[in-house]
Amino acid sequence: MQSSMMEKLSFLYKPYVLAVLTIGYIAGELGHYLIGVTSKATAIELVYGDQACQQNHTDFLRHELPAQCAEFIIEHECHQQHINGTVYCEWNYNGLGLEYQLLAGPSFIAVFTIMGVVLGVAADRYNRVRMLFVCTLVFAIAILFQGTVKEYWHLILLRMVMAAGEAGCNPLATGIMSDIFPESKRALVMAIFNWGIYGGYGIAFPVGRYITKLDIGGLGWRVCYYGTGVLALIMAVLTGTTLREPERQSIGEDAAGKAKVNLWKVLMQPRVLLLMFAGIDPSFRWYDLRVQRRSLLQHLLPGRRSGLVAVCRDDRYWQHWCGGWRHRIG
Repeated sequence: MQSSMMEKLSFLYKPYVLAVLTIGYIAGELGHYLIGVTSKATAIELVYGDQACQQNHTDFLRHELPAQCAEFIIEHECHQQHINGTVYCEWNYNGLGLEYQLLAGPSFIAVFTIMGVVLGVAADRYNRVRMLFVCTLVFAIAILFQGTVKEYWHLILLRMVMAAGEAGCNPLATGIMSDIFPESKRALVMAIFNWGIYGGYGIAFPVGRYITKLDIGGLGWRVCYYGTGVLALIMAVLTGTTLREPERQSIGEDAAGKAKVNLWKVLMQPRVLLLMFAGIDPSFRWYDLRVQRRSLLQHLLPGRRSGLVAVCRDDRYWQHWCGGWRHRIG
């Protein structure tokens, strides 16, 4: 009876695998990009980065201010700005500077790049489901513990650990799905799975901004990391207990009987090198855009409008719909 029921439900297994892998990927990317949104609150509490004059928590809109806080580079001048006796500027950590750059960029990228290659090679030799379980568990614990940090270097270390775990998501999940789904559906499956990058990045904005603002239990930005870490832990458990290692399938023509191809010879082919170098520049540009824009715009354009700045200022079509917003954002 039970086996008969399992056979009837077996058609749900493939979509279930895709859902688990995609949600796990989203959780990892969410933890990855939260720092770009919570950086100011994190910097104020952990004391790192640059200090500058910026708008405080008063409810004045930017266009109502007689002078913008960012114009003042001397602390005592910053504190003198007011409207009818209400001071609207403060001198505090802004979540930018060299220490933020190290936190958001090199500390993560260096480990992620190296471990991505190592885990990619290992994926061809060992049990991918078990490896993915370990990787998901590693970055889940790292994200969870980022909510407990007391020092800047704690955050650096945990982001490096998170990078090591997250580096396995793409190569391991790709290998698993390639062996589960038929070749005719792989493109669609990979397109859905890669929502994880943009889903995690997109969700980081409302989570990092509004959950931090709620200050649940007086924990502020830390709740964002606790919640993301718990979600990632759940996906790690589901990965380790409900997914099965699929039988490895050959892709394209059957490679049986052919001599083994040396990995380094393949990587050193001119066309492969050109493809790698061609991908470096746009990847770094896009990464820089993702980790820098939010913090920079929140510093220069405090308030609820930073998400509209790019289109309202630069796109003619959207300028029509932005209407009265344009004079407020400059």
